[in-house]
Amino acid sequence: MASYEAHRATVEDALSGLFVDAWPARFGEVLRYPLQTGGKRVRPVLCLTACEALGADPASAVPAALAVELVHTYSLVHDDLPCMDDDDERRGKPTVHRAYDEGSAVLCGDALLTEAFRVVLGGPQGGDAKVRMVQRLSDAAGYRGMVGGQAADVGLGGPVTDIDTLLALHRGKTGALLAASAVLGGMAAGATERQLDALERYGQAVGLAFQLADDVLDAEEDAGDDGPPSYVKLLGIDETQRRAARLRDDALAAAGALPQPAGLEAIARFVVDRQH
Repeated sequence: MASYEAHRATVEDALSGLFVDAWPARFGEVLRYPLQTGGKRVRPVLCLTACEALGADPASAVPAALAVELVHTYSLVHDDLPCMDDDDERRGKPTVHRAYDEGSAVLCGDALLTEAFRVVLGGPQGGDAKVRMVQRLSDAAGYRGMVGGQAADVGLGGPVTDIDTLLALHRGKTGALLAASAVLGGMAAGATERQLDALERYGQAVGLAFQLADDVLDAEEDAGDDGPPSYVKLLGIDETQRRAARLRDDALAAAGALPQPAGLEAIARFVVDRQH
């Protein structure tokens, strides 16, 4: 079984080969910039680990892993724009619209999203499997998934003042793509429907646990009326941590139904127990 860091290194190496043929050449520089700012790479590593959990070669899931990271990165580039969160830094470096300009950042996000689907279609799976993978990624990234959650986050559904609304927001904004990462890894490995169901349950639990853990880590920063809605504000730190632990246990139970669950189990523990 490959380690988290080994899978992460595989992802970094594959990302470095993208957009080398972009035109104009400076646009290629813009496209590579947000992919080179680091990050935990949880989504692509989860995709590779899910493939491995079925006893398959994780190399077969590299295109799907790249696709989920491209979608995630596009969402960050657009989230950082002045019309959205208006952030000047991400991971200690200037955001794309600060390093270049707003128009370049919009086009960068557009290109990253579009490339994600092309990358999936270039994978080694058969045609029917690729169609299912594109459909799954589209559902996770689109208006019923990540973008829908972002729409709620900018206020299109009204103020977020209760736990059910916050859960729905994060199942879309954060959870949808994390769950899809696990399922896409399974699809790349030729998983059965029962195995895909286990990966779906695992991914949904990990996706929500990830956000709960983030809210605990960011509790001080997010405090105050001008901060974003959070589980800590609605539930308190202790209850937020308890819910994250229950979701971790749900994820561990789902992973246990797969042939080689150790890697997925380690990610579930990492998501909840991490300190940053």
